[in-house]
Amino acid sequence: MDTLLRLSHAIDAMSRFLGKFIIWLVLAAALISASNAVARKAFNIGSNAFLEIQWYLFGAVFLLGAGYTFLQNAHVRIDVLAGKLSMRTRIYIDIAGIVVFLLPLCWFMIQFAWPVVVGAYVSGEMSSNAGGLIRWPVYALVPIGFGLLGLQAISELIKRFAFLQGKAPNPLLHGAHDGNEAQDAAHAQPHHDNAGEVQK
Repeated sequence: MDTLLRLSHAIDAMSRFLGKFIIWLVLAAALISASNAVARKAFNIGSNAFLEIQWYLFGAVFLLGAGYTFLQNAHVRIDVLAGKLSMRTRIYIDIAGIVVFLLPLCWFMIQFAWPVVVGAYVSGEMSSNAGGLIRWPVYALVPIGFGLLGLQAISELIKRFAFLQGKAPNPLLHGAHDGNEAQDAAHAQPHHDNAGEVQK
């Protein structure tokens, strides 16, 4: 379990880095959108490439940020129901959801999207809009994004099993994944404080 927790720590660090990186993609999309609007209104100049790069950036933020969202427990939950269950029951439900639904979905999406990416790359597929962009980079965001989400799902699975064994903090608690190095190091080390018994 100690080795698995170190693997989980490495995946978390990667997801956290990407989460910070995509903030700049949001800024880039906002600046491009504002510049395009000003150019159209003030100078009657426009470009489909500027419009499409905004869509590409939005897709990148959504897909590349999915793993970071999972790390931060910021995805949608039905708290009205979950709040009535014990913490261990919620952990078991999470484990089942990751194994039965999330990991197979990630695998399916990667398998489905990869041939599309390869086909677009080989053919040099371009946007049908005048002055539009090449398509394969935005297609590639799908398998990359689901691959990153799948890796984070493996990390979350490790942390949930570790919690049940009393070797890691509760991964469902808010702030359990705060991005400071000391806490990251703590997550990478085994815990023997019967955490699984405390958080019920």
